[in-house]
Amino acid sequence: MSAHGQPVPLTARAGAPLRGEAVVPGDKSVSHRALIFGALALGETRITGLLEGQDVLDTARAMSAFGAQVERTGEGAWRVRGVGVGGFAEPEDVIDCGNSGTGVRLIMGAMATTAISACFTGDASLRRRPMGRITDPLALFGAESRGRRGGRLPLVLTGAADPLPVSYRLPMASAQVKSAVLLAGLNAPGITEVIEPEATRDHTERMLAGFGATLESETLPEGGRRILLTGQPELTGQTLAVPRDPSSAAFPMCAALLVEGSEVRLPGIAMNPTRTGLIATLQEMGADLSLENLREEGGEPTADVVARFSPNLKGVEVPPERAPSMIDEYPVLAVVAAFAEGATVMRGIGELRVKESDRIDAVARGLEANGVRVEETEDSLTVHGLGAGGMPGGGTVATHLDHRIAMSFLVGGLAAKAPVTVDDGGPIATSFPDFRPLMARLGAAIGETEDA
Repeated sequence: MSAHGQPVPLTARAGAPLRGEAVVPGDKSVSHRALIFGALALGETRITGLLEGQDVLDTARAMSAFGAQVERTGEGAWRVRGVGVGGFAEPEDVIDCGNSGTGVRLIMGAMATTAISACFTGDASLRRRPMGRITDPLALFGAESRGRRGGRLPLVLTGAADPLPVSYRLPMASAQVKSAVLLAGLNAPGITEVIEPEATRDHTERMLAGFGATLESETLPEGGRRILLTGQPELTGQTLAVPRDPSSAAFPMCAALLVEGSEVRLPGIAMNPTRTGLIATLQEMGADLSLENLREEGGEPTADVVARFSPNLKGVEVPPERAPSMIDEYPVLAVVAAFAEGATVMRGIGELRVKESDRIDAVARGLEANGVRVEETEDSLTVHGLGAGGMPGGGTVATHLDHRIAMSFLVGGLAAKAPVTVDDGGPIATSFPDFRPLMARLGAAIGETEDA
């Protein structure tokens, strides 16, 4: 069932070439952080280009519940008057983070070193996701948590009354865990140190510096990164322009590569080096992708991306160290791989098993249902491609309340021999509420199953 009502089965079928400009939503990772940092700053933060999907709206409501003044002033335009580091008030009701693992984990970090308690919950998908990877390091600051078996939501977190700075080495590459620890370190005296085994997306570090925190970062000789944060800064409200989301851009971009005769321009896409693994991989496969008008917006490198039909894609082996820079894009990459010649091997992707769904399993079963041979291990997926237009299609994909599974297979249906159906397109609204209208404007045939 959809996270927001009855299931909405959607079907995609082959049709006309995709042409035109695809203006995708603001970056979801940056949008969450802009609201949270605005709430932790003193003074007013003005945000433009904010993603107004359900996940980010849930974070906006949460910041209001913790005492910040949060106001929408126009399309994608928001104003936040913050309460300062350590200034969160205890919320009067449960904090419902809907489908967003990023939202709940970052908010937990932001409140973990303030002496208040909050109860967190979410939809059925989020309640299945592990929170111990967040609550364990937060306990080192002095925070206490009590949740369902396995540390799952609903969960009550009580912040530390006398927080201590910590030194924490991440057991896995996770921008969410890193960010939660850094946010907790804001209200702890002294230096909080985070060591990550592989460099993950650095939006939190960039925004910390932009709001006035003292932060040092260095690349370690053995790889990975060490980050030092000086606690108890006075953050100051900022004016932020959110760049457009590369994870959302992935869907119309990949569709253009697969549908014969297509050419799609995607303006203003974030090109943070910690987020561009998909583009690098597609280019290695032979995709016709060009980057134009490189510039900086909101402290983030940005470019216009032009994607054209690419009939000669080749399977590749994706380096495991690239996973952190494209972890959300593996489902749509796997669909693209079904239209390449030969095998595409994706290793080091075990993190996908604890996303909104077990994405390795969901992708594998979805591809099999549409006539594509796959092999999986605990942390890898191999897709045996069938060449341009080669996916048989005709299957129905179980999305497991996962927006990226839904959009990825709808992209596949636009180039498959027979239509592809996803059992519920409702969760797409959590990250990309304009997905269907945008794709329709490009010429895509995606509709509710009975009238697709």
